[in-house]
Amino acid sequence: MQNKLTQLFASKPKNLLNIFFTAGYPKLEDTTVILKALEESKVDLVEIGIPFSDPLADGPTIQESSKKALENGMSIEKLFTQLEQFKNENPDFNTPILLMGYLNPVMQFGLDKFCARCASVGMDGLIIPDLPMYSYQMEFKDTFEKHNISNVFLVTPQTSEKRIREIDANSTGFIYAVSSASTTGTKADFSAAADYLGRLRDMNLNTPVLTGFNIKNKQNFQDACNYVDGAIIGSEFIRQISDSSDLERTVSEFVKSIKG
Repeated sequence: MQNKLTQLFASKPKNLLNIFFTAGYPKLEDTTVILKALEESKVDLVEIGIPFSDPLADGPTIQESSKKALENGMSIEKLFTQLEQFKNENPDFNTPILLMGYLNPVMQFGLDKFCARCASVGMDGLIIPDLPMYSYQMEFKDTFEKHNISNVFLVTPQTSEKRIREIDANSTGFIYAVSSASTTGTKADFSAAADYLGRLRDMNLNTPVLTGFNIKNKQNFQDACNYVDGAIIGSEFIRQISDSSDLERTVSEFVKSIKG
C-alpha cells in the first residue's frame, strides 16, 4: 500500500507536526481555506475532524467546534464536496490528509462508499476511535486496502503491551498515542506523559508513533518529539482560529510558533 501518508513515513522523518481541525469551523466554507494555509505553512500532515453530535474522545473545545460546524450545515457529503473541489483546484497539493470520525456516521454513509469517496478526494488515512480491532480485521481491512486508505489506531497509557503489539501489526499509517487517559485539550501538564511515551519508544515498534491530546505549544511539541516521531495539535489550534479575522495569517503564525 502506497499513499502520501506511507510515502511520508517511508523516509523515517522525525519531529512531524500534525494539525487537527474540525471541518466546517469556524464557518462552513473555511475547511479548504485552513487546509491550503496549513500546507503553505509546511505542516507535515493534516487531520480533518468530521463533526459529530456525540464525540466521545473529544474535550470541550473540539466538542464546541463540532456543534458549531453542524449548526453551520456541515455533513459528510458537504465535506466530500468541499474536498473534491479543493483537489481539483490544487492538483499539486502533496500533504497527507486523514479524516477523523466516529463509526456510526461512517456505517450510515456506507463503508465501501465512504472509503471510495475518501480515495477519490485524496484522503490517505482514517482515524475511527471507536472502531474495534476485531471489526477492523473481519469487516474493514479489505475495504481500506481496496481503496488504499491507511488505518490509524489509538493507544493510551493503559493499553497493554500485547495490544500495542497487535495494533503495530495491523497499522498501515501511524499509531496515535493518546498522551493521557482523558479527552482532548483538558489537561495543562504534558510532562506526566514522559514515562508512557518512553515506554512506547523502547518497544521499537515498526509503525511510527505520533502523540496527541494536550499538546499546546512549542515546548510540548519538542518534549513529545524526544520520545516519538511527532505530535498532533488540535484543541489549541481550534482555539487560535476560533476568533480569527484572518485565517491564513493565524494559521501561519501558529505553525511558525510550533516549528519555528
